[in-house]
Amino acid sequence: MSKSASRARLFEIIRRRSFGRGEVTLASGRKSDFYFNLKPTMLDPEGATLLAELTYETLKDDELDFIGGLEMGAVPLAGALAQISWIKGHPIAAFFVRKKPKEHGAKLAIEGLPKGETLQGKRVVIVEDVTTTGGSAMKAVESVRETGAEVVLVLTMVDREEGADDTFGAAGLPFRSLYKASEFLKA
Repeated sequence: MSKSASRARLFEIIRRRSFGRGEVTLASGRKSDFYFNLKPTMLDPEGATLLAELTYETLKDDELDFIGGLEMGAVPLAGALAQISWIKGHPIAAFFVRKKPKEHGAKLAIEGLPKGETLQGKRVVIVEDVTTTGGSAMKAVESVRETGAEVVLVLTMVDREEGADDTFGAAGLPFRSLYKASEFLKA
């Protein structure tokens, strides 16, 4: 399937499985009359595959070491991308950032790295399912930067177009999205 055909098919899956109308309160605290819940798309076999393929195509030339982001939205995305990157012969490892470090065991804030491995000096992309103001992704950015990693990009599947580009611009971070909310609002 061509990139444009994959993008069109994924758009339909997101529209059908993950986009809705109705008043909701967003993570930012704002009220909205539409919402995206990408979990049904990220956990659908075809949706997960298309998200991973399109994400890989978007990132393959960025010379990345790792992809990850804040739990829960980043976990399925990072895992699927890690798998497809291996299949395509250009592996990008995955991790995720806990919203709060575990209070037992190793008490880690960043999960997915083997004992003794860190993100220090690594090129990292922060990934997110849906971005509104960018606050959630910035929590992941801050945690990853504290390890000494270089955050080279923030990538979201859907940009709600409500200020994230300004947030990331102010932090000196490039920001990309696979889709914009306006595409779904017009459909």
